[in-house]
Amino acid sequence: MALGTPPSPYDLRFDAGRVCLDLLATTHPLERLDAVGPLCAWIAGSGLVPPGTGLTHAGPAWPGAFRELRADVGRLVAAGLSGDLRPHGGARSHDLARSHDLDLALARVNDAARAAPPAPRAVPGRDGALVRALDGPPECAALLAVVARDAVELLTDPAARARLRQCEGDNCPIVYVDTSRGRRRRWCSSEVCGNRERVARHRRRAALARA
Repeated sequence: MALGTPPSPYDLRFDAGRVCLDLLATTHPLERLDAVGPLCAWIAGSGLVPPGTGLTHAGPAWPGAFRELRADVGRLVAAGLSGDLRPHGGARSHDLARSHDLDLALARVNDAARAAPPAPRAVPGRDGALVRALDGPPECAALLAVVARDAVELLTDPAARARLRQCEGDNCPIVYVDTSRGRRRRWCSSEVCGNRERVARHRRRAALARA
């Protein structure tokens, strides 16, 4: 998809509860960050930049950089879901390779988080009220830092980690933060996976009735 032809809003998901988890959702059901255009649509839709921020300076290396961060965050989030985010050296001998991969992923996420995020400033809007803008065109490293810092905050917050859930939808890998009352949310989206499950249940009941 060429720059200037962003995907439909329905192709991108922003309902996981954290920007780093929204980034993970860009792998499902297909790769979404395969070109600069879709990436810019995701950056804008995720709120990494204020509405109307120009991203025409985005280069061909940007999608790969975001995919690399996504992979590292995904490894750490998966470990957080399993309750196995142990410090270096805590793994059993047969888990050393996995522990090493987690150590590398953690180091890369921490490194990405060191960069300064885009600097905001307040400017008069069309109606005279102050609105948020950026001090200059956001660089890739600055935008990656926003996502990496969000991941660091999520993974170091025990209460937030305890609310991490993986969607119960069939073959859905999306992870979200369950903020529902009673922590009973089962799906990444009631309108997407929840609706599919309801349709599947209806079909099963109809088939049993026919039988």
